[in-house]
Amino acid sequence: MPPSELPQGMAARRIDRPVPLRERVYQAMQELIISRQLAPGQHLVESELAEMLGVSRQPIREALQLLNSEGWVDLRPGYGAFVHAPADSEVDQLLAVRSILESESARLAAEHADEASVQRLRDICAGGEAALASDDIDGMVAANAELHRVVTELSGNQVLLDFVTQVDRRVRWYYTPIARQRGKKSWQEHGKLIDAIARGDADRAAQIMREHTDRTRQSYLEERRNKPEEEPVALHARRRRTRRA
Repeated sequence: MPPSELPQGMAARRIDRPVPLRERVYQAMQELIISRQLAPGQHLVESELAEMLGVSRQPIREALQLLNSEGWVDLRPGYGAFVHAPADSEVDQLLAVRSILESESARLAAEHADEASVQRLRDICAGGEAALASDDIDGMVAANAELHRVVTELSGNQVLLDFVTQVDRRVRWYYTPIARQRGKKSWQEHGKLIDAIARGDADRAAQIMREHTDRTRQSYLEERRNKPEEEPVALHARRRRTRRA
């Protein structure tokens, strides 16, 4: 049976649908987890989340299910929902994969980047250094994520970009507690990476990126070993402290 032809102009009649509320709640809660405003191990109470985000409990419940399916939240029968606390092995494995992916991104970026692209990287790096100087952790994390994303974009490999994008949010989550610790050295390494890309030195760019991502990996594991476990706080207590600040 031959396929039927779609009427001309059908695409023009497609209806743009707003993002479902549960998706917006999911995105908001995910960002709170990534930024550590919701700490690993923290008990998530639906009524408190609903009050904080200004929604009913139903989209909160739906968002928690989505977050659970993607490993951001643990749902424990009889106890409730808790922010996932990643094990060291879980973090180590993801950051090891990131190192492999992004070293290849850097190698390809060095082969494809033009002057405008290199300047774009330098501008991002300058923004990260400015955030470092002002002790702006959120700014450092955002600039770090943007620089790594742009390097992967410059690789010209869409499949590679898709894979890196999948782990980007996790990397931001893991990087946040060590952004200050990595500090100046991290941005110095970024500068050397950009120089290698500007020269078109693919092998050197890949090496710098591999060493850079491995140092981040080791810094995270060291921070976990040296820092005692924080006692999870109630959501309402964290919110009160935020308001006073």
